[in-house]
Amino acid sequence: MKRQTASAVDSRLAKALAHPLRVQLLAALNEGVASPNELAKRLDEPLTNVSYHVRMLHDLGCIELVETEPRRGALEHYYRAVVRPFFGDRDWKRLPKNARGSISDAVLQLVWEDASEAIKGGLFDEREDRHLSRSVLSVDEQGWDDLHDLLAQTLDRAMQIQADSASRASKNGDEAFNVNLVMMTHPTPSSAKESTAPSSGARRRRRSGAKKTAGKA
Repeated sequence: MKRQTASAVDSRLAKALAHPLRVQLLAALNEGVASPNELAKRLDEPLTNVSYHVRMLHDLGCIELVETEPRRGALEHYYRAVVRPFFGDRDWKRLPKNARGSISDAVLQLVWEDASEAIKGGLFDEREDRHLSRSVLSVDEQGWDDLHDLLAQTLDRAMQIQADSASRASKNGDEAFNVNLVMMTHPTPSSAKESTAPSSGARRRRRSGAKKTAGKA
């Protein structure tokens, strides 16, 4: 995320993502335009709750109104996200531990729900070249920092791949499709068993100087 006013953006995000439902709403509106009614159905949440938290996201400047349409004698409002739920390292560290925990819980819930729906719908293993791996590593503090930097570089490269894909799709009429990229590192008990799930696909490493931290939806 390009942050020309980083502290202001992170301040808004800290308030916006203090509630798990707002994490889910902001993530959904980063995927595309939707109304509170559509979001309530998608997330299986009461419309009154969704409408309240959508208004909060709007008041915090995290989403914007893009259009209204008449529906059964009323106007249905459609919104899209104007910020991505990323925190810089320094700002993430400034959040209280309980706030970080709340954000992590909400993001992990999204990850599990997305994966569960893909498995149930037969999409998870539809492609032979999909990647799935779990590795328990033993590292020192420098190794932890190096892993952190590697994931930040990977995320930067992934965002560039998305931009390149959008450009090709607009020029060549290629069909784009949604994919989930999930990355995380976290301390784990020393008793955890080392396990690496089979994976396939070529790997290429590109470097970038930007640095981002979890808190992503």
